[in-house]
Amino acid sequence: MDFFTVPTLTFQALHGFLIIEHGRRRILHNVTEYPTGPWIVQLREAFPEPCPYRYATLDRDGKFGKEVIDLLTASGMNSKRISAECAWRNGVAERWIGSCRREFLDHAVVLSDAHLHRLIQDYIAYYHADRTHDFLEKNSPAMRPMSCKPEPSSRLVSYPRVGGLPQRYDRRQAA
Repeated sequence: MDFFTVPTLTFQALHGFLIIEHGRRRILHNVTEYPTGPWIVQLREAFPEPCPYRYATLDRDGKFGKEVIDLLTASGMNSKRISAECAWRNGVAERWIGSCRREFLDHAVVLSDAHLHRLIQDYIAYYHADRTHDFLEKNSPAMRPMSCKPEPSSRLVSYPRVGGLPQRYDRRQAA
């Protein structure tokens, strides 16, 4: 779990909240202007019943207070706090935030919290379905189907993702 900030066009600071599953790199995300512990707790749908996860990695942010720890404990998870000023200990979440910024947010102007939520949902859909990962042996978290060997007469087709910044390429039989 981690938070990251995104400035808007009017210099308002919005906070993105991220939960990432280490195994398949699946993402749950939400956006708020005022993040608090009770706001995090209302996202309890992130932890299915019975909860298959054993640990939750948190930084030492005050937003991860007693009510968040109680939620994790009630879900059957142990909370692991990283050391102060050691963001690399929560490297999976930090790497996702960095990728999201470099690949997408640095190229977009955010207008409002609803706009940021829609943009991030589009990026997450791309991340789950199309973006390959070395950790997943060049597959995506949603395990996209492998393309067959292309025919000599096939042509390359691009599918824009997330507003056209990244593209997905596939071969299609020539008409």
